[in-house]
Amino acid sequence: MAGLSAQRDEGRPQERPSRTYGARRRGGISRLTLRILAVNLAALLVPVLGALYLGEYRNELIASGVESLRNQALLFSDAVAEGAAVALPDERSTLSPSQALAIVRRLSETGSVRTRLYDADGSLIADSRRLSGGGGTVIIEELPPPDPNPPWWRGTMDFLDRLFAPLTKPAGLLRHGDTGFSANPQAYPDVVLALEGETQASLWDNGSNGFTMTVAAPVQLFKQVLGAVLLSRDSREIENALRSVRLQLLTVFAVALSVTVLLSLYLARSLARPITRLARAAERMRASPGRELTIPDFSARQDEIGHLSVALRDMTRSLWDRMDAIERFAADVAHEIKNPLTSMRSAIETATRIKDPERQGKLFAIILDDVTRLDRLITDISDASRVDAEMSRAQVEPLDLDTVLSMLVENYRATRQDGQPEVSYEGPGPGKARTQALEGRLVQVFRNLVGNAISFSPPDGAIKVRLAVRRGGGIEASVEDSGPGIPDAKLDAIFNRFYSERPAGEKFGTHSGLGLSISKQIIDALHGRIYAENRRDSRGNIIGARFVVELPPA
Repeated sequence: MAGLSAQRDEGRPQERPSRTYGARRRGGISRLTLRILAVNLAALLVPVLGALYLGEYRNELIASGVESLRNQALLFSDAVAEGAAVALPDERSTLSPSQALAIVRRLSETGSVRTRLYDADGSLIADSRRLSGGGGTVIIEELPPPDPNPPWWRGTMDFLDRLFAPLTKPAGLLRHGDTGFSANPQAYPDVVLALEGETQASLWDNGSNGFTMTVAAPVQLFKQVLGAVLLSRDSREIENALRSVRLQLLTVFAVALSVTVLLSLYLARSLARPITRLARAAERMRASPGRELTIPDFSARQDEIGHLSVALRDMTRSLWDRMDAIERFAADVAHEIKNPLTSMRSAIETATRIKDPERQGKLFAIILDDVTRLDRLITDISDASRVDAEMSRAQVEPLDLDTVLSMLVENYRATRQDGQPEVSYEGPGPGKARTQALEGRLVQVFRNLVGNAISFSPPDGAIKVRLAVRRGGGIEASVEDSGPGIPDAKLDAIFNRFYSERPAGEKFGTHSGLGLSISKQIIDALHGRIYAENRRDSRGNIIGARFVVELPPA
């Protein structure tokens, strides 16, 4: 027995482990919150990093700086040509070193531009960063002003400079140039071109994240090139301007980051918490044997979570209703099956005790009727249990109800026997009453209604099947008989399972009482409505019953 029990346990499907809803990472932050933060921060970081790049802005600053340096070079060359040129005996001119040096020093007193002046043979005459005296030559190197920002900020700016340096390096940089003192004009191709009468600008890589801009302009007097002026400026001002803009961008980014984080946390709180509560409530309801637990109601939110809450509550209510209906159906089936079984058992027990063949024959006839009744009952129960499953899985399709009813009535007319009620039909015409339905199940509904009307109508009575399209497009079909009608207190009860209100004289057990119940199941699944009412004459007397089916348009 132990081995058999073990084998049964092995063959039994393993229960899936219960999930833990609302899982949180270390620190108490849910995964949904982290995802919302990641998405919002990524959406913020991408444009901020793009803005910090500042490539176009840097190119504009470089172009503006080169143009400004070019204008200064032309201004300096004109000033030197006018103030430092001296005439030679051969009617030519040359530059006076002393006057040229004075002019260069006067023009270079302000600003961060370094000025160098070469004569026509390429010799260096003056340099604004070179002071000559009795003690020798002194090279002036302008130091950057002290940075008032804290070290962490300078480190951040240096990191950004290194990060964007490969992307923002200007195009056309020449080889590393000598940014200190150089008396050799060949070190600067711009000077060579300027001595030939051209104004030339270049950008030099100074070996760090910065660069140097140079402009060389010829010093001319009446088309005679007397020398060349070379102006140079490092990229410190441009880098400071970029840093200032980046500082502003980072300040705005810090504010935007704070707002984004706060809004993301608020959004995550407004989304994650209710979803977690809904999931946990659903899990508790699944594990709980009772029905005291309910889904939280967030319908006041008027958003998708509110709609989800309403849908889950409706789904839970529908599941409970379905379970209640299954329990009632099972109880009704057990009760209905028990009746013929009890009758059969009693008849069999009696038949075994008596010896009279005539009485035994009557008992066997009762047993046969009970078996037939039981077979019919089981068939109808099976059909009723399949209706819900079939209606939930099957695909409805457009259906012309006028064509269906006219063919159904024509079939009854063709098979009508003498003495049976006559079935007639009135409809709007083909194609005017279309609905979404399953043809087989809808035909079953009207067969039940017409068959029910035939059983209650008197011989040679009249049954009318009518079809009409109401205002708004809804479809209304009715089956009218000329029978005794339905007790007013039973107009709703006739659609209950196993309810049977049969005509007088009909053999007991001929009907299971499921026909109208199945019809209501089908119409409800098609989002329609079915009800019964009595037909009355002008005096208020009942002259028959009417079953009405309302269906939505296709």
